Amino acid sequence: MGATAAILVVDDDASIRLLCRVNLELEGFRVLEAESLTAAREAIESEPVAVVVLDMHIGEERGTDLIAELKVERPELPVVMLTGTWEVDADTRRDLAAVLPKPFELDELIGTVKRLSGSG
Repeated sequence: MGATAAILVVDDDASIRLLCRVNLELEGFRVLEAESLTAAREAIESEPVAVVVLDMHIGEERGTDLIAELKVERPELPVVMLTGTWEVDADTRRDLAAVLPKPFELDELIGTVKRLSGSG
Protein backbone atom coordinates (compact mmCIF):
# COMPACT_ATOMS: atom_id res chain seq x y z
CA MET A 1 0.00 0.00 0.00
CA GLY A 2 1.17 3.52 -0.68
CA ALA A 3 2.46 5.53 2.24
CA THR A 4 -0.33 8.09 2.00
CA ALA A 5 -3.51 6.09 1.43
CA ALA A 6 -5.46 5.10 4.53
CA ILE A 7 -8.07 2.56 5.49
CA LEU A 8 -11.30 4.23 6.60
CA VAL A 9 -13.32 2.38 9.24
CA VAL A 10 -16.93 3.62 9.48
CA ASP A 11 -18.94 2.29 12.41
CA ASP A 12 -21.02 3.93 15.13
CA ASP A 13 -19.65 1.41 17.64
CA ALA A 14 -16.40 2.82 19.06
CA SER A 15 -15.23 -0.64 20.16
CA ILE A 16 -15.50 -2.01 16.60
CA ARG A 17 -13.60 1.00 15.24
CA LEU A 18 -10.90 0.51 17.88
CA LEU A 19 -10.64 -3.22 17.19
CA CYS A 20 -10.26 -2.61 13.46
CA ARG A 21 -7.85 0.31 13.86
CA VAL A 22 -5.50 -1.39 16.31
CA ASN A 23 -5.30 -4.61 14.31
CA LEU A 24 -4.88 -2.89 10.95
CA GLU A 25 -2.23 -0.56 12.39
CA LEU A 26 -0.35 -3.62 13.66
CA GLU A 27 -0.22 -4.71 10.01
CA GLY A 28 1.26 -1.35 9.00
CA PHE A 29 -1.86 0.41 7.74
CA ARG A 30 -2.73 4.02 8.48
CA VAL A 31 -6.33 4.01 9.73
CA LEU A 32 -8.97 6.74 9.82
CA GLU A 33 -12.14 6.37 11.87
CA ALA A 34 -15.61 7.77 11.28
CA GLU A 35 -18.62 7.37 13.57
CA SER A 36 -21.16 8.65 11.02
CA LEU A 37 -21.70 8.90 7.28
CA THR A 38 -21.04 12.65 7.50
CA ALA A 39 -17.65 12.02 9.10
CA ALA A 40 -16.94 9.31 6.50
CA ARG A 41 -17.70 11.70 3.63
CA GLU A 42 -15.42 14.33 5.17
CA ALA A 43 -12.59 11.81 5.56
CA ILE A 44 -12.92 10.61 1.96
CA GLU A 45 -12.88 14.19 0.66
CA SER A 46 -9.93 15.29 2.80
CA GLU A 47 -7.50 12.36 2.60
CA PRO A 48 -6.49 9.59 0.19
CA VAL A 49 -8.41 6.45 1.14
CA ALA A 50 -7.49 3.01 -0.24
CA VAL A 51 -10.32 0.92 1.28
CA VAL A 52 -13.51 1.70 3.20
CA VAL A 53 -14.62 -0.74 5.92
CA LEU A 54 -18.26 0.18 6.45
CA ASP A 55 -20.92 -1.00 8.89
CA MET A 56 -24.35 -1.67 7.41
CA HIS A 57 -26.12 0.25 10.20
CA ILE A 58 -24.60 3.45 11.56
CA GLY A 59 -27.03 4.79 14.12
CA GLU A 60 -30.14 5.72 12.16
CA GLU A 61 -28.15 5.82 8.91
CA ARG A 62 -27.56 3.00 6.46
CA GLY A 63 -24.20 2.18 4.96
CA THR A 64 -25.90 1.56 1.62
CA ASP A 65 -26.43 5.33 1.29
CA LEU A 66 -22.66 5.88 1.25
CA ILE A 67 -22.14 2.95 -1.11
CA ALA A 68 -24.55 4.51 -3.62
CA GLU A 69 -22.68 7.82 -3.42
CA LEU A 70 -19.28 6.18 -3.81
CA LYS A 71 -20.48 4.16 -6.80
CA VAL A 72 -20.98 7.48 -8.61
CA GLU A 73 -18.19 9.61 -7.14
CA ARG A 74 -15.42 7.05 -6.47
CA PRO A 75 -16.30 3.79 -8.26
CA GLU A 76 -12.71 2.56 -7.95
CA LEU A 77 -12.75 2.76 -4.13
CA PRO A 78 -13.30 -0.73 -2.66
CA VAL A 79 -15.88 -1.03 0.12
CA VAL A 80 -15.99 -3.87 2.65
CA MET A 81 -19.38 -4.13 4.35
CA LEU A 82 -19.59 -5.27 7.98
CA THR A 83 -23.00 -6.58 8.87
CA GLY A 84 -24.65 -8.45 11.72
CA THR A 85 -27.24 -9.78 9.28
CA TRP A 86 -27.15 -10.99 5.71
CA GLU A 87 -29.76 -8.50 4.55
CA VAL A 88 -27.48 -7.07 1.86
CA ASP A 89 -29.47 -7.20 -1.38
CA ALA A 90 -27.99 -8.43 -4.65
CA ASP A 91 -27.68 -4.94 -6.19
CA THR A 92 -25.74 -3.66 -3.20
CA ARG A 93 -23.53 -6.77 -3.11
CA ARG A 94 -22.46 -6.04 -6.71
CA ASP A 95 -21.11 -2.67 -5.54
CA LEU A 96 -19.12 -4.18 -2.66
CA ALA A 97 -15.63 -5.60 -2.73
CA ALA A 98 -16.49 -7.92 0.20
CA VAL A 99 -19.07 -8.61 2.91
CA LEU A 100 -17.88 -9.68 6.36
CA PRO A 101 -20.47 -10.93 8.86
CA LYS A 102 -20.29 -9.71 12.45
CA PRO A 103 -18.69 -11.06 14.49
CA PHE A 104 -15.91 -11.16 11.92
CA GLU A 105 -12.57 -12.91 12.15
CA LEU A 106 -9.66 -10.47 12.42
CA ASP A 107 -7.59 -12.56 10.00
CA GLU A 108 -10.38 -12.30 7.44
CA LEU A 109 -10.62 -8.52 7.86
CA ILE A 110 -6.85 -8.07 7.59
CA GLY A 111 -6.56 -10.40 4.62
CA THR A 112 -9.40 -8.68 2.80
CA VAL A 113 -7.96 -5.20 3.41
CA LYS A 114 -4.50 -6.34 2.32
CA ARG A 115 -5.89 -7.83 -0.89
CA LEU A 116 -8.02 -4.78 -1.73
CA SER A 117 -5.32 -2.25 -0.91
CA GLY A 118 -2.78 -4.09 -3.04
CA SER A 119 -0.46 -4.73 -0.10
CA GLY A 120 -1.06 -8.42 0.27
